[in-house]
Amino acid sequence: MSFQAYLDSVEAKTGKTPQWFVDTAAARELSTHRDIVDWLTTEHGLGAGHARAVAHVIVNGTEFEVRHTSGTHRDASGTLRLDGVAART
Repeated sequence: MSFQAYLDSVEAKTGKTPQWFVDTAAARELSTHRDIVDWLTTEHGLGAGHARAVAHVIVNGTEFEVRHTSGTHRDASGTLRLDGVAART
């Protein structure tokens, strides 16, 4: 599963865009990876992998290093979309 697909899956599970999580974490002044993961797993029922993916974006932003250039883990670019699946259709 690509990094973007992880974020899209979180949106499908919660009904909230990745940008909503970024904005809400900022409003709650959550800044450490651990605190963010705890919040996502406790209050939003995300599994550890999905929570870590969202926490990574909150802490590090939308840019990431593309490591997989083929296969199911492939991402088209090194920039993640946070505006939700509907914004891409």
